[in-house]
Amino acid sequence: MKSVPDPAREALSRLEAAGYAAYLVGGCVRDSLLGRTPGDWDITSSALPEQTEAVFAGERVIETGLKHGTVTVLLDDLPLEITTFRRESGYADHRHPDAVVFTPSLEEDLSRRDFTVNAMAWSPVRGLADPFGGRADLEKGIIRCVGDPEQRFGEDALRILRALRFSAQLDFAIDPDTAAAALALRQTLELVSRERIAAELTKLLCGPAARRVITTFWPILAVPLPELAPMAGLDQRSKYHCYDVLEHSAAAVEAAPPDRLLRWAALLHDVAKPACFTLDRQGRGHFYGHAKVGASMVREILTRLRFDKDTVRRVTQLVELHDDPIDPPVADEKGPLPGGRDSPGDCRADGGSAAPLDHAVKKLLGRLGEEDFFRLLDLKRADALAHHPDYRGRAAACDRIGALARELLARKAPFSLKDLAIGGNELLALGVPRGPEIGRILDRLLEDVLSGRLPNERSALLEAADYGNSGQ
Repeated sequence: MKSVPDPAREALSRLEAAGYAAYLVGGCVRDSLLGRTPGDWDITSSALPEQTEAVFAGERVIETGLKHGTVTVLLDDLPLEITTFRRESGYADHRHPDAVVFTPSLEEDLSRRDFTVNAMAWSPVRGLADPFGGRADLEKGIIRCVGDPEQRFGEDALRILRALRFSAQLDFAIDPDTAAAALALRQTLELVSRERIAAELTKLLCGPAARRVITTFWPILAVPLPELAPMAGLDQRSKYHCYDVLEHSAAAVEAAPPDRLLRWAALLHDVAKPACFTLDRQGRGHFYGHAKVGASMVREILTRLRFDKDTVRRVTQLVELHDDPIDPPVADEKGPLPGGRDSPGDCRADGGSAAPLDHAVKKLLGRLGEEDFFRLLDLKRADALAHHPDYRGRAAACDRIGALARELLARKAPFSLKDLAIGGNELLALGVPRGPEIGRILDRLLEDVLSGRLPNERSALLEAADYGNSGQ
């Protein structure tokens, strides 16, 4: 535990000097033993809340949850959540204890925690306290409930998703008894607030083992996300695909960078395929219009999970555009490349002239902005990498388009109206009346600049926009 910051060590020392036992506890101990940098430093102590406040008199103390024995102390701007040893009983709502009783026993306190890897405590005076074998489970890579898993999940249904989240984040297996209890009690997730579910799912999706967790535990995930169930086992009946729809989506999640918007888009980009599935006379599967239908479904799903409007808008947009080709169709020596509707041919950069592609990339950069443009490319790349191995080469086209976009950005090529060398004031000076006509002229000028028909120069744009000579 060499990585413990000085303020945390000082807090432990102050509590010990005042006659109280004090330990770092939970996630910070787990992460430190794994060689990771903890995000939070929590302390458990035999001191009652008022005694903790007395120890830190003169410091900034926030009464975070006195009823449950918790105060937050800020030392050198580091928040330290200090909680009294306690035991809990009664969980009528399957989320919160009905009663909390303070106890002098550290082991009693640790026994109420969710998983063994989170039920360890460390003191610079007494060393590691590990009554439930958390360190051994860390070494084995196992997520296991403390005590009876059905009791643990019955106390707090959110722990079911936490088990999956830790499995995805740490790439740990879930103990068989713990997994069986999670599956058996999965419907209790309906009692958990949608905001808490959304937060856990987001952390799960951004974990390095998200693919394994999705494909293994989708019946649990289908409680808050029932749209996943029809995806599981749906044979796509296409040479482009070697996975069912859910396996393909999970593979796309794995192939995408761990950005929360991108991982949600990867999980849900084909959510409408079950509803749009058709077979042609040759028995081949098609999913016409699934991106547009999927965008509508994603908007409803994320709104249901109480995501903010910006997140809903941006993930929905990624799903709606994920199957659209970035540039117009071109032909190679084998004939026209397949369209983006049911194939991986949605990110073309392997033929045709550069000018149309330049134009298309500029327009999309102007529409999405730099950040979401590259998110869309990452989604297309991940989608391609989740196809049949013979058709994953399309991911390279995304890399070439990305290189072109970075080149255009480096030379500050214009993408949007704000990049034009003239604006509304110049058009007013030409005699264009205030109103929608200004927007129409600027849109036309931007299109001419993007296509290369006009240079983005003030004189050329003023001449092309000459209102008096335009016949308007």
